[in-house]
Amino acid sequence: MSELSGYYTAEEVRAAEAELFTRVPAGQPMRRAAYGLATVVAAELRSRSGGVAGRKVGLLVGSGDNGGDALWAGSMLRRRGVAVTAVLLKPQRAHTAGLAALRRAGGRICAEPAAALAELAGADLVIDGIVGISGRGPLRPDAARIVAGLAVPIIAADLPSGVDPDTGAVDGPAVQAAVTVAFGARKPVHALAAARCGRIQLVPIGLRLPEPRLAALDPAAVGAGWPVPGPHDDKYTQGVVGVHAGSETYPGAAVLCTGAAVAATSGMVRYAGTAGPAVLAEYPEVIATPDLAATGRVQSWVFGPGAGTGRGARDSLAEILATDLPVVIDADGLTLLAQEPELVRGRRAATLLTPHAGEFTRLTGREPGPDRVAAVRELAGTWQVTVLLKGRATLIAEPGRPVLVNDAGGSWAATAGAGDVLSGVIGALLAAGRDPGWAAAAAARAHATAADLAAHAAASGAPAPISAGPLLRNLHPAIAHLRALSPGR
Repeated sequence: MSELSGYYTAEEVRAAEAELFTRVPAGQPMRRAAYGLATVVAAELRSRSGGVAGRKVGLLVGSGDNGGDALWAGSMLRRRGVAVTAVLLKPQRAHTAGLAALRRAGGRICAEPAAALAELAGADLVIDGIVGISGRGPLRPDAARIVAGLAVPIIAADLPSGVDPDTGAVDGPAVQAAVTVAFGARKPVHALAAARCGRIQLVPIGLRLPEPRLAALDPAAVGAGWPVPGPHDDKYTQGVVGVHAGSETYPGAAVLCTGAAVAATSGMVRYAGTAGPAVLAEYPEVIATPDLAATGRVQSWVFGPGAGTGRGARDSLAEILATDLPVVIDADGLTLLAQEPELVRGRRAATLLTPHAGEFTRLTGREPGPDRVAAVRELAGTWQVTVLLKGRATLIAEPGRPVLVNDAGGSWAATAGAGDVLSGVIGALLAAGRDPGWAAAAAARAHATAADLAAHAAASGAPAPISAGPLLRNLHPAIAHLRALSPGR
């Protein structure tokens, strides 16, 4: 099985659909999609209310193929004893065959959007078939009013209407789905706006897809590829990480970054900087020195968290970048690079930048904007570096390679110091010889898993917000969890 799960743009999916239509009878792809949608809806009814027959489902039907998918699915549900009411938002443009199928099955049709909420009263679930991958922009007023008035879970056909399929951007009223049933392929929206999509289920319809330009690293592949010592390893062969972070003013950044490199199973961590006493108080196994000159040999460097932006920090960054070692640059290091980008231009060794949106703006002079994938790809290509753009959907771009995405599944890591932890983990993976893109994506997955474990451990009931300390303490359990997912473990 591939390490990557691909996400495909609307243009790529339409091209694959056009090819599919040359191989199968007309209407068959829609029937496959509708059957998958109906199956998911039936399972949801069963899990939420204990049965399928006798339940009530509403359909919000637009003018495109997603409306047809919803209508066909409604006809299939009707034959299973579900009461189905379809609200036609564009009655004159409703999918003809799907509408006829629902009518034959005994479904109810509402061609007056103004009466929709009354018609849908008592529904157990509503299917969103308003727009599909060709739709752009927010919901139109009638659809927005209906969606806002619903108090039941919504199952989105292919994607939540009102959310851009390629960027995940939301510019106004949009559907908030409990479940999204993706037809044929996952689209960027499913990763970039996962919070809008709810649980995502893929229904294959026979598409032949190209190599993806946006993909996610499979969690099991992260576990399988995580470095662990073999029978002939020692502390040097497992990778030695150098960390230049923190200061007398910000010793905590050094502790978090260095501790993360330790927790990520480095063979050895060497710390260079003025926060050595604070680091050693927490991690006596670290080799701490006051400056770079005394550090000793390492296989990778992490520079930046809490390091300052003065002349001394700038010179230390320049010295590290003059080596032929992979370097992770975060926080204050990114501020220094924004002032002097030539420090990384033309560098032969791997350079990995880890900006959040504000740091990205400082580096490039503009915000990432709604198309974050294009933005991160452009920065990586222009500077010839690897870029990890932080967010709930973290993006990793390397020149000439697919952009990798990691949906954290939540925002528990949105806390001070969490980025310091992430950079330390990446440094450990680079020291172990992992490819920069893989290292960044794997670190992001482990980081998100640790944050989730910490949030759940912090609460007796619902998960609760955390700080960077508990996140760091859960790195070992997170890595163990990922390793347990890999085959043969």
